[in-house]
Amino acid sequence: MLNFVSSIQFSDPYFSVLLLLVIALAMSVGFVFLSQALGPKRYDRVKYSVYECGVDPITPAAVRISVKFYLIALLFILFDLEAAFLYPWAVLFRQLGWFGFIEMGIFILILLAGLVYAWKKGALDWQ
Repeated sequence: MLNFVSSIQFSDPYFSVLLLLVIALAMSVGFVFLSQALGPKRYDRVKYSVYECGVDPITPAAVRISVKFYLIALLFILFDLEAAFLYPWAVLFRQLGWFGFIEMGIFILILLAGLVYAWKKGALDWQ
């Protein structure tokens, strides 16, 4: 271990990454311990109660939730994944050339057709 530490040079390109990781780890652990040491010790029933989307979680099982809520959530995930696929495409745009441009155009058109279909069906109307 001592040989490894002595072999690290400040001019090494990975030294800055190692230094950043060490500082990030030290700060995250330090902030957790500081918040425990300096934070308030009072127990507040309202603060520690479960809160989810503004709905009281202690309700009877017969409470109905609209299917549109889940449909909106599903559409959000779908278009969020679209954005996740657009980023690597944009990074490699020049290497992909026209083939990559046409492929991504087809991908966006398919997702746009899905959005138009959901819009026409009224899936995005919140009532």
